[in-house]
Amino acid sequence: MSAAGPTGAGALEQGPDKEGAAPLGESTGVRLAVGAGTDRGLRRELNEDSYLAADPLFAVADGMGGHEAGEVASGECIRTLGQQQVLTQGSREATASDLQAALRQADARIRELTDAQAGTTVTGVVLVEERDVPYWLVFNVGDSRTYRLSQGALEQISVDHSEVQELVDGGYITRGQALVHPRRHVVTRALGAGSDTEADYWLVPVKEGDRILVCSDGLTGELSDSQIHGIMSTLPKPQDAVDALIQAALRAGGRDNITAIVLDASNVGGPAGDETMDKPPQRDHADGDTLPRPPRPEPQGRQADTPGADAAREPGTAADTDAAPETTAVQETAGTPLHEENHG
Repeated sequence: MSAAGPTGAGALEQGPDKEGAAPLGESTGVRLAVGAGTDRGLRRELNEDSYLAADPLFAVADGMGGHEAGEVASGECIRTLGQQQVLTQGSREATASDLQAALRQADARIRELTDAQAGTTVTGVVLVEERDVPYWLVFNVGDSRTYRLSQGALEQISVDHSEVQELVDGGYITRGQALVHPRRHVVTRALGAGSDTEADYWLVPVKEGDRILVCSDGLTGELSDSQIHGIMSTLPKPQDAVDALIQAALRAGGRDNITAIVLDASNVGGPAGDETMDKPPQRDHADGDTLPRPPRPEPQGRQADTPGADAAREPGTAADTDAAPETTAVQETAGTPLHEENHG
C-alpha cells in the first residue's frame, strides 16, 4: 500500500506523490502543506474511491453501485470538478453557486454513463477569498466527511446525509450507537442516483495552523473521532498523518476502501507557530458558529427546504451540538433513504 498515491483504479485523480507546500494567494500569502492517499482495503475487490488534491480544490468521492459502476461514478465526479475553470490552479474566486453548478453537471454525467444505476458521495474544501480574507468553502453530498483540527479541537464540519444521522438528530440513537447500527451505510443523498442530490455548503474562516481532513467513510467507519484526533494532533507532517490514518483503519478491519487528504494552513496572517498541534482544545464562538441544519424531532416525513446555494454557513463546534436559536439550515433533506452503499 502506498498512501501517497492511488492503489486502485477508482482513484482517477490524485494529489502529489509526496507532501508539498505552495503559496495559495498573492493577497493572503496562505500556504498549504498537503498529504493524500487511498487504499483498496482488506475486503473489497475494487477501489471505488476517487480524489483530487490540487490547489484550490481538495475532494474525496466514494462510489456506490458495485461491478465497477461505483468507480465510474466517483471518477466522473472528480473529473468534472477538476475541469471547472473556476477551480483551476491558483484561483480563489469559487462560490457555492459555482460548486452547485459543477456538482449538477457531475450528477447528469454519472446518470448518463451508468443509466442511473450508480452513485457517489463527495465532500471537500475549496480555498477561496472574500475581501482578501481566506476561507474554506466546504461542500458535502452523502456520508464522506470533512473535519477541521483547529487550536487543538477536532470538529466535523460536514453533516452526514444518512439514515443513522437522522436518527441521531431526532434523538433516537446516540452517536456511538450509530457506528454499529445495521442501517449505517444507507445514504439519503448522492450524485447520480435518487432524487436528492443537492449539496450542503459552509464558509469557514481559515485560521493559522488549521488542519483539514477530507475522507471517505472507509476511514470513519473504522476509527472513532477520538482516534482520528489522536493521529491528526500528534503527527506534524500531513503525509505522515495520512499514512497513519490509513494504516490504523486497515488494522481496525479495513472493510471498505479508505481515502484521506490532510492539508495544513500556515502564514494566514496570524502569528506563526504550531497552534493546531500544541494548543489545548478551546471553544471559540467569535466566528458566529452555526450548524448546517438543526436537530429534527422526527427522522422521516420531513419537507425539503432548499434555499439558495449562496447561503453558505459556518460550522458548529461539534456535529452533535444543539444549534443556537438563530441557526438556519443551509439545506434540509427529506427522510427517504436513497440507497445502500454497494461496493461489489
